Amino acid sequence: MAKRKTVKSATKKPSARPSAAKSVKKPAAKAKVKALAKASGKSKAGKPKTVGKTVAKTVAKAPVKASGKWVYAFGGGKAEGKPNMRNLLGGKGAGLAEMASLGLPVPPGFTITTEVCTYYYANKQQYPKELRSQVDKALAQVGKITGKVFGDSDNPLLVSVRSGARASMPGMMDTVLNLGLNDETVEALAKNSGDRRFAYDSYRRFITMYSDVVLGVGHEHFEELLDIHKERQGYSLDTDLTDDDWATLVEQYKKRVHEELGKPFPQDPGEQLWGAIGAVFGSWMNQRANTYRRLHNIPATWGTAVNVQAMVFGNMGETSATGVAFTRNPSTGEKKLYGEFLINAQGEDVVAGIRTPQEISEAARLESGSDKPSLEATLPKAYAELTRIYNKLERHYRDMQDLEFTIEQGKLWMLQTRSGKRTAKASLRIAVELANEGLITQNEAVLRVDPLSLDQLLHPTIDPKSAREVIATGLPASPGAAAGEIVFSSDEAAQLKADGRKVVLVRIETSPEDIHGMHAAEGILTTRGGMTSHAAVVARGMGKPCVSGAGSIRVDYAAGTMTSAGRVFNKGDFITIDGSTGQVLEGKVDMVEPQLSGEFSTLIGWADKVRKLGVRANADTPADAKAAVRFGAEGIGLCRTEHMFFNDERIQAVREMILADDEKARRAALAKLLPMQRDDFIALFETMAGRPVTIRLLDPPLHEFLPHGDEEIAEVAAAMGEDPKKLAGRAQELSEFNPMLGFRGCRIAIAYPEIAEMQARAIFEAAVEAAKRTAKPVVPEVMVPLITGRPEFDLVKARIDAMAKAVMEETGAKFDYDVGTMIELPRACLMAGEIAATAEFFSFGTNDLTQTTFGISRDDAGSFLGTYTARGILPIDPFVSIDQTGVGELVKIGVERGRKVRPKLKVGICGEHGGDPASVAFCHEAKLDYVSCSPFRVPIARLAAAQAALGKTAASQA
Repeated sequence: MAKRKTVKSATKKPSARPSAAKSVKKPAAKAKVKALAKASGKSKAGKPKTVGKTVAKTVAKAPVKASGKWVYAFGGGKAEGKPNMRNLLGGKGAGLAEMASLGLPVPPGFTITTEVCTYYYANKQQYPKELRSQVDKALAQVGKITGKVFGDSDNPLLVSVRSGARASMPGMMDTVLNLGLNDETVEALAKNSGDRRFAYDSYRRFITMYSDVVLGVGHEHFEELLDIHKERQGYSLDTDLTDDDWATLVEQYKKRVHEELGKPFPQDPGEQLWGAIGAVFGSWMNQRANTYRRLHNIPATWGTAVNVQAMVFGNMGETSATGVAFTRNPSTGEKKLYGEFLINAQGEDVVAGIRTPQEISEAARLESGSDKPSLEATLPKAYAELTRIYNKLERHYRDMQDLEFTIEQGKLWMLQTRSGKRTAKASLRIAVELANEGLITQNEAVLRVDPLSLDQLLHPTIDPKSAREVIATGLPASPGAAAGEIVFSSDEAAQLKADGRKVVLVRIETSPEDIHGMHAAEGILTTRGGMTSHAAVVARGMGKPCVSGAGSIRVDYAAGTMTSAGRVFNKGDFITIDGSTGQVLEGKVDMVEPQLSGEFSTLIGWADKVRKLGVRANADTPADAKAAVRFGAEGIGLCRTEHMFFNDERIQAVREMILADDEKARRAALAKLLPMQRDDFIALFETMAGRPVTIRLLDPPLHEFLPHGDEEIAEVAAAMGEDPKKLAGRAQELSEFNPMLGFRGCRIAIAYPEIAEMQARAIFEAAVEAAKRTAKPVVPEVMVPLITGRPEFDLVKARIDAMAKAVMEETGAKFDYDVGTMIELPRACLMAGEIAATAEFFSFGTNDLTQTTFGISRDDAGSFLGTYTARGILPIDPFVSIDQTGVGELVKIGVERGRKVRPKLKVGICGEHGGDPASVAFCHEAKLDYVSCSPFRVPIARLAAAQAALGKTAASQA
């Protein structure tokens, strides 16, 4: 017997980072490699780019183990890891360990834990000293199970090296297959398999992948060489190449690596292994992984595991294959095996698009109209085994599974199982059906659905089949998609809407004066402002798609153009906005209309049974109120009366009131507004049919109702019959350096009590009339905004009480009502005990409370909050999800002090946080009575409140 030559992988001390010699190529070639590296998110040597430095520092601060067990083996029907070790082994590693323990056909291997990744970044990219020996031991065990030896020249063990974080991050990190091949082992593989073509095909794949992932020599180099060879030989498909072709290309590939790096492609399997391990850990900090984590709120401190596993080959001929499958349809949730496979291929071929994948089941093949044979027809035994295993795994994990498999010469091997990603529609159906099948409880079904994903079901979305020509990206301020002609003024939006045309309102920023244009538009696009800017808040309340803060767009109102990346779009050109992603797209893109399924009602019904928090809606119009009722709101938590003043009929009376020289003139103008306000409130009360309605008195600064600019002032003055100078002078008098902290809220009601009196009278007269019409008692809740303490509140409350008494005397009707306040200043939180002595309810206005606590203007915060979250100063934008340690602490203080004086004090929130799941969970923990949000977020709040009641904490969702 010939003596075997082996290469012991662990005799060398593992280098934490693969080295790369200086390139001997010309500058142009260097630039090409650099460009390729930039596109892949890696430096030339496979290290993460500097984009990850800040995040890497965050990881380096995370606590790490000083020593211990770093490697967990699996295979041969047993595993050292357990399914509850997901945080340690990552999702892939935990799944492999569990499948091995279940006795399923899993190629043996081992997992290097996420703690090694954390250690790696905390120790200048070096490994724990015990890691080398633990890897050696695990690798030897894999060889024992397979009957092969890593690096052996006669019977070599080949392995794959894959990433595996605890949260699924598909395609974000790096993988290497066929590791262990070199000029000697490839011949052994050819001899042992009896297929030289397969061996050299595997070798060229390994060189391509390893060079790209580890050495920083982009895959385009090798694709170019392959295309040239195919063209010279007259081949059209990769499958046309012979063993000699692949052997020739292997030599060309190695030559190209030497040219690019100045040293040969590594032949030592040990060096290959540690290079791949380092590249996978390095890919945790690549640009695409950092971006994905930021978008999905995955902490960088979690790290990734590395899974090293014995190779099985799907490219060993016509009885071999590779594929991916879902135990249920990830788009619809339908209970049937769904997926694709390729004969004589490896895993990357399925997703690379080089060949058209085939359907797994015969039913799916017939449904798709494919003429390519299904797996069921081609390899029936393997298909039957896959069907048995997928049923077993779904019952075991009690969830839809995403599977990867390889068939090697007729034998099925399972490479991965994990909970599959799915659409919101599929998520609902799967959760409800699993509960109906008895695999999970109704409460577990409620916990399975991400509340925010319900947005996909409540708004039109872009057809996933449509091409996207992205021209700019802003913030996803309000979900859904909309297409229409560009307009730059609200008046024009309203006019075109009346003419039956669809428009997208494009503004630098919006103000309350744009309300009619926003209502008329299909969607809103602004170049300034954040997630809680005026445009964002109003759009969400209306259920309109909105992209805000698209700073790369330049708007020229005078020219009627918007410019982005050098391209000019004119008024009347079509654009599409995607408020769920923040993308602005060229042209009119096809949409998919929302459809609420029966599963939606079922799941929300189960949620309502367990939640403790009430859910109300912010609604200013009868249309808003109807939408709120349709989505299950239990009342109106905030009616902003100022939004009722901006239509053409009313704005003139409001301006007359502002321009009045004395109280008598003001009351005359207010008398015109009274019947309009009363009719508004009657419509709201009738729509809500006895449900509570909280109405906030006038809040914004008065100057917002006045025109700006000489041309607009002259136009308004002419319509009012006023002197333009008087109008301009009054606007100047009311202008403020910082209106947010200026003459607004209760300060207006104190300076001009007749305004509060008119609004209170309108509310109470409406309550009397609505009660007559509906035969249901109406108990209005009148809310005084922006108070700092009890003296302010008591002054305004006295006027409200006087109006209630007057209306009762005039109508002969008796009615109940509550007067409370909006707590939106830190001082009001601290003085809550004093205020609660006379206030009958609190509603925390967390938008302004966040602004005044942080000293940040929400409309200007977009310029720096992104930097704050990226650098870990803030975990998330505090206007999107409530700042639990600062703003949240003030809320808790306000609740505690208020209820100490008035034990049954009703408390809610009515800021935009009322529709954010983490904020809803916080409100549950803080023992609030209700949250209030925009009508289209009511289902989200209902589900989030139920999950909070079932133990899902604010911290876990933040």
